[in-house]
Amino acid sequence: MTAKDSKAIRVSNLQFQWPSGQSVLRGCSLTVQPGEFCMLLGNNGSGKSTLLKILGGLLQPQAGEWSIEKPVGFVFQNPDHQLVMPTVGADVAFGLVDEHLPLAEIRHRVDDALAAINLLDLKRRPIYALSGGQKQRVAIAGAIARHCHVLLLDEPTALLDPDSQIDLVKRVRDLVKERGLTALWVTHRLVELDYCDRAFLLEAGHVLDEGDPNRLKHRLQN
Repeated sequence: MTAKDSKAIRVSNLQFQWPSGQSVLRGCSLTVQPGEFCMLLGNNGSGKSTLLKILGGLLQPQAGEWSIEKPVGFVFQNPDHQLVMPTVGADVAFGLVDEHLPLAEIRHRVDDALAAINLLDLKRRPIYALSGGQKQRVAIAGAIARHCHVLLLDEPTALLDPDSQIDLVKRVRDLVKERGLTALWVTHRLVELDYCDRAFLLEAGHVLDEGDPNRLKHRLQN
């Protein structure tokens, strides 16, 4: 369900299983406040990506309730799965097609979004010529151009080198704070917890622990 709610993200007792009968989410519940940058942790198979895809409207749970503030931007682990146009500017503009905006407004939104992620000088750069980190920034810029309220990021640093990983998480943190966005970021890198407001630990399809990122980081290191 997607009814309006005072929380930016609200998940209540979600149940999800694949057609094979394999259960992934088992009574999963969590809330994210507007303006929070939260991270979702857990081992492979704990249900992190499945939960994010439900929130993004890509999967439908068998039971439970959920709501999310729209519009929503989804950033995949591999940016090549969502960048479709030949150049940076064209790809960011592509997401605005359905809004039927005047050309001047499209140009303004594209420039504003690219400036926000420090890629305005690469507006005419071919997508194939970008680094992995730059591609992820373009994907995020597409969400900013559409004025998305919530960003869902599914292990966006998984294919990046260490320096690019930290650069990207810092940029998203700054965007959340500067623009009043909300973000839920899936990761298995404990160092990324240093940049978020709150964290959730998933295990066997439900939230095992949540709260202070430093406490969860210490728990997982010991």
